Amino acid sequence: MRQMSNSSALNDFLLMPFSDTWELQLLHFLLLLAIYLTALLGNILIITTVACDHHLHTPMHFFLLNLSLPDLGSVSATVPKSMANFLWDTRIISYSGCAAQDFMFVFLITAEYYILTLMAYDRFVAICRPSCVKMAAAAWGTGFLHAALHTANTFSIPLCQGNVVKQFFCEIPQILKLCCSGFSYLREVGTIVVNICLGFVCFVYIVLSYVQIFRAVLRIPSQQGRRKAFSMCLPHLIVVSLLISTGTFAYLKPPSISSPCLDLVVAVLYAVVPPAVNPLVYSVRNKELKDALQKLILSILFQQQ
Repeated sequence: MRQMSNSSALNDFLLMPFSDTWELQLLHFLLLLAIYLTALLGNILIITTVACDHHLHTPMHFFLLNLSLPDLGSVSATVPKSMANFLWDTRIISYSGCAAQDFMFVFLITAEYYILTLMAYDRFVAICRPSCVKMAAAAWGTGFLHAALHTANTFSIPLCQGNVVKQFFCEIPQILKLCCSGFSYLREVGTIVVNICLGFVCFVYIVLSYVQIFRAVLRIPSQQGRRKAFSMCLPHLIVVSLLISTGTFAYLKPPSISSPCLDLVVAVLYAVVPPAVNPLVYSVRNKELKDALQKLILSILFQQQ
């Protein structure tokens, strides 16, 4: 492990491999590749379908498109580098590459969480499209500002605890562990407190929105109408629950149960799995989207013939 007095002497970081055994590394590579291709295909299909089919130019599908964009970006910011390191038998990521990966991941994950918060708004289907554009723009802009502040905060302090990042991508808490003593604890606590505050506000907003939604749904006289309304809410609840539960466990788990292996698994659960699962969750229960997807795939196949 390299020791240095400050961050200016640091040119690169060493990412943590999934395993030291070649056979297990190959297995992890194939699993990551499968998940990445699933996320890539699923999100690109949703983006293309919503953009091309004018019947899907509604607030609900507009937000689905905006949800697929950060999913596509966040998984592309972390997984390809990890797979490339395996192919080239290296662990190195440059200092600037690490900072860029850090920024892009925080930006896209934050934007996704804010978009999911907007999607919980119980009247968003009644909002005209220009308002949806403004709300989505606010989510993207806030995510960008949040990521810029966190990345600048993390990479502006001296790093003198080596250059080994105990994660398969440049994760802010792992970078902060490399800070010189005196900086690390305060910066890490500050980062966690800011994230908890922002996340808690969004969480409360989601809960209050769903309280109003469920109260309205329970007043629907027909059982079929209530079932249809609940089925519309279920995909969003699944996606929100997956993101919040895995992210909360990753950043707030007790130090006594923390280990490099567990940190890797949890990071995969909140950084890699959701972008692959989200398109499946939303498309399975959305008949309009499924029909449009089938139409798009059939048109592509017939054009090739």
